Amino acid sequence: MSDPLLSPLAGWDNFYVIIGSAAAALTGLQFVVTALIGDGRRETGERDALDAFGTPTVVHFCFVLLIAAILTAPWPSLSGVSDAIGGCGIGGLGYTAIVMRRARKQGAYVPVLEDWIWHVMLPLVAYLIVAVSAAELRRHERDALFGVAGGALLLLFIGIHNAWDSAVFIALGEHNPKE
Repeated sequence: MSDPLLSPLAGWDNFYVIIGSAAAALTGLQFVVTALIGDGRRETGERDALDAFGTPTVVHFCFVLLIAAILTAPWPSLSGVSDAIGGCGIGGLGYTAIVMRRARKQGAYVPVLEDWIWHVMLPLVAYLIVAVSAAELRRHERDALFGVAGGALLLLFIGIHNAWDSAVFIALGEHNPKE
């Protein structure tokens, strides 16, 4: 077993405690907002829109929380970290493909360019950064750890943006159904 003080992960504890805590708190807040919305009116197709635009926000927050948990665990080597984080990145890429399909299929809202950027393109970039960084972790520890951190932070900001965007959309009662 290696000395934890010499581990390349040792300096990242505070960073991941902060973003992991933020992701957990925002996930809980998203649950509350969704429950409050559920008390209001429900129109046909809103469930599909929630699956396409609301659920991914919670999933992104949960991925950030998972990455934070992985990177603050007492790993004996970076090999396991690389595999676990790589699984997160690949899983996120697959999930982004599902989100894109759901966004195209739902009929309650016509996504605009900003929606495609924040709900599909940026998550795709974030998960790709995480996956590639995980693959590079065994060879380029320092740079790869910054890559994972950047991808996780991007996911956190995507979630914040998308949660706010959804809240504003609902508060203003905007609705632009497909013709």
